[in-house]
Amino acid sequence: MADDPPGGRRLAVLASGSGTILQALLEAGLPVAVVLADRPCPALGRAEAAGIPTELVARESFGADFDRDAYTGAVVAALRAHRIDLVAMAGFGTILGRSVHDAYPGAVVNTHPSLLPAFKGWRAVDDALARGVKVTGCTVHLATLEVDEGPILAQEAVPVLADDTVATLHERIKDVERRLYPRVLRELMVGPRDGEVEG
Repeated sequence: MADDPPGGRRLAVLASGSGTILQALLEAGLPVAVVLADRPCPALGRAEAAGIPTELVARESFGADFDRDAYTGAVVAALRAHRIDLVAMAGFGTILGRSVHDAYPGAVVNTHPSLLPAFKGWRAVDDALARGVKVTGCTVHLATLEVDEGPILAQEAVPVLADDTVATLHERIKDVERRLYPRVLRELMVGPRDGEVEG
């Protein structure tokens, strides 16, 4: 699994939770070089069961004293040790600082449960329901320092049903995410490198 993939790009997945997005990437056949987590979580177990190297870069604090820059530096060091050049956020619970974007410019990818730029932030599904919109969806985009900003790579709409709850709507968005995210990442992994022209 950790061999160099077609196109030479090595993919890291950053996760903090159950690892359902990671599982979708694995089931889609994406060659994941390492799974990195900021806390002990089931995603690490999924990676280990699939024979994928793991890195736990444990976050020491979730309070006001959290040193985001130092933590981000530790994440970047771990990614570099695995020769990573494409980073996929997959439910990663820590917002990283500038050094990850300096190390991987245009190569940190995120998925978000709304049609950005609508409903940014952690409560996107709740906010969509509260606003009474008829359509929301999933966005795959390049991550930047500004949360839920950055160039949009792909989007797909998901209708909001009259009897939807946050849980039911979020699950239908996840169904789209599990299909859309692997497709976009595969395209990024096999696409031209910087300076190359697509033929």
